[in-house]
Amino acid sequence: MRKVFKRRRREEPPATAEKAAQSEKAVEEPRSRPSGPWDSGESYPERERVDLGGLRLPIDSGFEVQLNLSGDRIVGAVVMVEDSALQVHAFAAPRRSGIWDEVRTDLAEGVRAAGGTVEEREGPFGVELFARIPAEGAQEPQPVRYIGVDGPRWFLRAVVSGRAVVDEEVAAVLEGVVGDIVVVRGDEPMAPKESIELRLPPEARQAAEQQAAEQEVPDLNPFERGPEIAEIR
Repeated sequence: MRKVFKRRRREEPPATAEKAAQSEKAVEEPRSRPSGPWDSGESYPERERVDLGGLRLPIDSGFEVQLNLSGDRIVGAVVMVEDSALQVHAFAAPRRSGIWDEVRTDLAEGVRAAGGTVEEREGPFGVELFARIPAEGAQEPQPVRYIGVDGPRWFLRAVVSGRAVVDEEVAAVLEGVVGDIVVVRGDEPMAPKESIELRLPPEARQAAEQQAAEQEVPDLNPFERGPEIAEIR
């Protein structure tokens, strides 16, 4: 998180109510940023994305998308590319301050408590964490990258695992996904760090509803293949 301090000259008169109102308005307006992840209120490059409600996730050939559930809620998504995975979650954040500094500290403490090691590194989206975490069944700790991006009233956390942690070419593919994500925060009040809920894209919801309806029909042919759930690609 970057803080900017401005020293007021003694000879300057106090700010007028009009200037204060203009300053407040400027804070509330969507910020223009040179690169993504993008806010839905900003101008951003068009490309193919799957609409998950709170996230518009870039997709490409060879991508497989899985959804993270918390009870009945969809709270995150995982992009699988060959032997690598990119897990993304979006959270609400305060209007005037980011939370990545705080979240990064909590993540580092959690990694160390689990017997792993962690260090801060400079990445394409700013300071990130490189960790090695003990994994069940693995002889050596597994490398993981934690990426955090503070946006307008939201925070995006991305976790890179697998080959992309050590392979720059594959890493660039997943970093491109992070940089083209669009976050849809919405206007409803949310507590800081509250997950921005996701939803199935329209075509997937339709397929799920159709499957549910077909399951209500008695199975008259036990040898016929039943409905299948297609992956989002």
